[in-house]
Amino acid sequence: MPSVEIQSGASSAEVNELVDMLSQLYTAPTSEECDAIARDMAAKVKQEGLISLKTNNILVNLEAEAKNKKSGLAREGALIGICALADVLGRPSEPFMFPLLPLILDLYADKGPVVQDAASRAALAIVANMPSQSAAILLPILFQSIGGPGKKWQTKVGALQLLADLSLSSPIQVGIALPEIIPIVKDCLSDTKQEVADQAMKTMLKVCNVGGNPDIARHLKDLCDCMAHPEKVPAVMEKLSATTFVADMNGPALAIMVPLLVRAMNERSSHIQRQTCIIVDNLCKLVKDPAEAGQFLPDLLPGLERIIDIAAIPEIRALATAAKNTLIKAGGAVKADSSAQVTNTIVPSETEARSIVNKVVGRFGFFPAFFDVVKAHVSTLTVVLVKEDNLSPREWGSIISPYLISFMSTADSSAAVTAIVEHYIELDRKLNGDKNVEESDEGEELCNIDFSLAYGGMMLLNHTKLKLHRGRRYGLCGHNGAGKSTLMRAISLGKLDGFPSPDVLRTVFVEHSLQGDQGEMAIVDFVASDVKLANTPRSDVVNALLTVGFTEEMQKNPVASLSGGWKMKLELARAMLMNADILLLDEPTNHLDVANIKWLEDYLISQTNVTSIIVSHDSGFLDNVCTNILHYERKKLKMYKGNLSEFVKVKPEAKSYYTLAATTVKFEFPKPSFLVGVKSNTKAIMKMTNCTYTYPGASKPSMHNVSVQLSLSSRVGVIGPNGAGKSTMIKLLTGEAYPQEGTVWRHPNLRIGYVAQHAFHHLEQHLEKTPNAYIQWRYQGGADREVLEKPTVAMSPEELQQMETWVIGGDGSKRQVEMIMGRQKLKKSYQYEIKWKNHVHKFNTWMPREKLLELGFEKLIRQFDDREASREGLGYRELSPAAIRKHLEDVGLDGDIADHNMISGLSGGQKVKVVIAAAMWNNPHMLVLDEPTNYLDRESLGGLAVAIRNWGGSVIMISHNTEFLGALCPETWSVNAGKLTINGKTAVQESNFEDAEKPIVVVNKKKKKSRNEIKAQEVRRRLRHLEWLASDKGTPKPADTDSD
Repeated sequence: MPSVEIQSGASSAEVNELVDMLSQLYTAPTSEECDAIARDMAAKVKQEGLISLKTNNILVNLEAEAKNKKSGLAREGALIGICALADVLGRPSEPFMFPLLPLILDLYADKGPVVQDAASRAALAIVANMPSQSAAILLPILFQSIGGPGKKWQTKVGALQLLADLSLSSPIQVGIALPEIIPIVKDCLSDTKQEVADQAMKTMLKVCNVGGNPDIARHLKDLCDCMAHPEKVPAVMEKLSATTFVADMNGPALAIMVPLLVRAMNERSSHIQRQTCIIVDNLCKLVKDPAEAGQFLPDLLPGLERIIDIAAIPEIRALATAAKNTLIKAGGAVKADSSAQVTNTIVPSETEARSIVNKVVGRFGFFPAFFDVVKAHVSTLTVVLVKEDNLSPREWGSIISPYLISFMSTADSSAAVTAIVEHYIELDRKLNGDKNVEESDEGEELCNIDFSLAYGGMMLLNHTKLKLHRGRRYGLCGHNGAGKSTLMRAISLGKLDGFPSPDVLRTVFVEHSLQGDQGEMAIVDFVASDVKLANTPRSDVVNALLTVGFTEEMQKNPVASLSGGWKMKLELARAMLMNADILLLDEPTNHLDVANIKWLEDYLISQTNVTSIIVSHDSGFLDNVCTNILHYERKKLKMYKGNLSEFVKVKPEAKSYYTLAATTVKFEFPKPSFLVGVKSNTKAIMKMTNCTYTYPGASKPSMHNVSVQLSLSSRVGVIGPNGAGKSTMIKLLTGEAYPQEGTVWRHPNLRIGYVAQHAFHHLEQHLEKTPNAYIQWRYQGGADREVLEKPTVAMSPEELQQMETWVIGGDGSKRQVEMIMGRQKLKKSYQYEIKWKNHVHKFNTWMPREKLLELGFEKLIRQFDDREASREGLGYRELSPAAIRKHLEDVGLDGDIADHNMISGLSGGQKVKVVIAAAMWNNPHMLVLDEPTNYLDRESLGGLAVAIRNWGGSVIMISHNTEFLGALCPETWSVNAGKLTINGKTAVQESNFEDAEKPIVVVNKKKKKSRNEIKAQEVRRRLRHLEWLASDKGTPKPADTDSD
């Protein structure tokens, strides 16, 4: 648009041309001709600038003719002219067109159908191009047309239609205004004009859907119907009481629910009051924002207090009391106004915002008063943007600049917008800034963006800033489920708004993800096959693999033969070959031993040209590597200078990175049940004797001649370098694999809870299930399905052939074993009830365990023992959704997530908790953890450590986390090259826990002697005395003590 100085120089000929067009507009014989004239006029205005609207009195003229009651032709022409101006001029015309909307809406009720049609098209054209923030200006206009005195029904219907459309184009603003919208639209539901009532119901359904709450969405029709027909409240409460609310309750959802709940609490029915109190309690637990709680929840307080005071049934009074306590805890004890929704205090008033806009715009020259309406419009938009916590210069420019261009040059308008937004950024920095937040601009800036990030229906980061410099190493910290891995994945996939494209900035995401179908490929071929390395010489691939420790011989091995640590080194080698500008590392130290962690630290520090973003729960690693910390705080990313230690000094609440004592996360494991025949915690419950195991196709054994034993009191840490055979030994112990030489014995009733190194493999086939449903599936048959699917439980062809063997019975007849039906104790062993093929049950016989083993039925015995052990453990548990939810909460997983979120949508840490909970469901006697610290944040790690320390069963774990093992495992098994060395055996180290008690001094009590012992002691004393009397003179007399 030309500047004002140019605009104001319109010639008299041009002025007369526009005036002539106006005159023709009102006299054109057809609507088509009128529209053509209107569009020519609008194009001329656009050419001359918006100031021509003033110099030619176009707006005044159009408004006057639209009110011309004598000429329908003039009214139609004026409306067509307004429509053309709004359509052709676009957003810059908005401040001038909004004031005409009340008149246009009134013309919806014009007697002439053509005028009604022109009014509808004009209104739609005005709101067509507006930004969502302009809804804050439009809504009061619509409210006046819907509920204003003397408004005709056609006007009300038109305004309701615009409001319904607005809920789709500006859902956030409609959601904020919902407390005002609902009462206005609700009044129209009972309008005497059926057309108004019908449109009000359609509009109510649309505006109530802006919150996006899935729990409420399914009941929207009933909720809206309830507003029109209050007598339906009891029936609606019945339906709501059958709904499990799990989604966060935001402002729009509360605006819908609170009025209904207030009315329900006034019902006389005790049944309805009870249901309402339960729903209020559940909803208040889901309100995360104290500001929203303060705006809506206090309306529920009087009703709850009334029920507490007058309800006749004690149970209802108790439920109301619990709901009241939850409401107060959520922050709903004190009523707050709608401005309380704003989480910062830099939001200006309308007057303050207008003053700032006038001051900034005034720096660029003097502008006619005609444009004061534009400055007022822009001022309101700045207030809305600040309320939204949106301080992105780019977004402000796209929203506000089109208005300022109507009277300023493009360069000046851009500079003005920057100055306005910088004013609020500076206010925000002063109010919410931190002296430790990174301000330095040293080094090359790689990116400086404002963005938002969501996952599913959950907002993870809202209008936050990310600024990265070359050569820095950023530690990304936050609780499990905050969105750390989601952020890095969005960066790597190019889905982060504003982040430089891959051809400008190359990013590589290093994570634990190797495709199953690539497992048989040679390591060097696997790396070379990457499409991103298509132009990389094979020699470079070989050299990169040599750099990270892969010898030329190892490079020929299949990928599937690698341990977890070597697989991570393989991913790092691929990243090195891609010459990334930014390296994204998700838990890079998982599965790495101490030596390889040190190698990784040195490698990252040496890459002065590469920027790293690191997610890790290894506090020592972050301390040694990081130059900055990026921390999740209230849906924002805050950057702090220094490593993790420096960060904890500034944020003491982050101390959980350094201590195992959990303060906010508590794990609790079920007590192991009694094990038949085991009266001492030191008695062996599992033994492995002279075991050797070689993987198929391998040239040498992974485990060689290993012998170990475990008892209920065992706390064993397994250590050793990557690929030494640690996980192989665990698999032999738990039955995941079977040794080629040697024996593995375990107590027949022993139950083992096993969490594999790659813990997610337990869940890979159940991603569409919820955690609760997964545990129900796993144990629904009375046994642990995962135990029954182990390779050592499934019958091999040789063992199936063994089942065909003929056995000589006690009567001399030959029979074939069909199955084992039962088991009972026989001296120090067991005997089993055998069902014979082709014989009915009355011919079943009992055979000793040793005899069956001698006949080769070891696998059949193991199957039955596993099933019996699992059944016995499940006998202590009720497989109900409520019990499973409580169990999952005991291992730190939120109950609502456990019941309603699919496993596929959980974070890594949450999935590990599901696996641990499933392993502990049948009350195992032994817990086997292969790399348990992977993916758990520090607080969850502390909770796990405390639970293990307090648990009464046997624990064996593999971990490279020396702090974790040192705190819990007095006995260590060191595995190297398939050979085992056992070290130490002492008590659990309590001093590693903050809540450790002082050591108790054990006092040895003197044992009271029996009567025979006292007599024998007297005899010994008498003999000593006689020997002394018979001895030579001068012999010392022996002391008369209790000693023998």
